[in-house]
Amino acid sequence: MSHDLPAIAVRLRRAGYRMTPQRQLILDAVCDLGGHVAPEQVYEHVQNTAPTLNRATVYRALSFLTEQRIITATQRSPGRLCYEIPSREPHHHLVCRRCGKSIVLPNTTLKKLVEAVETRHGFRIDMDHISFFGHCSRCRRNEKRETESGPPAR
Repeated sequence: MSHDLPAIAVRLRRAGYRMTPQRQLILDAVCDLGGHVAPEQVYEHVQNTAPTLNRATVYRALSFLTEQRIITATQRSPGRLCYEIPSREPHHHLVCRRCGKSIVLPNTTLKKLVEAVETRHGFRIDMDHISFFGHCSRCRRNEKRETESGPPAR
């Protein structure tokens, strides 16, 4: 993944913010690591370049960059956020609560639902990256087998 640092810096200036060296390091780390990265991974990555950068600064910068819609955040498991550089077309995830499997869900799958909600309620939805939690087909089959076979013998 890549990011256009000059364009991002201009966007931040227009919003009244600066692209600080710390923010740039953190944005570069998200980009370098690629895909969905946990805040801990970003922190470890920037420690190689800037060992004095503390964990709180990394977390604040990730939050700021998400608020500015420069990166996206999504839950990959309950209570655990991951970050990534957004792609041209948003995508979403189906995440299994049992095995952790993640299935990419294209934005087109949700587009009509979002349009219907926006039309009906006059509400603009910011939907960059959503995770739906449940149970994948394999885990559901396993749960069914476990239920059918009864409780384990003691």
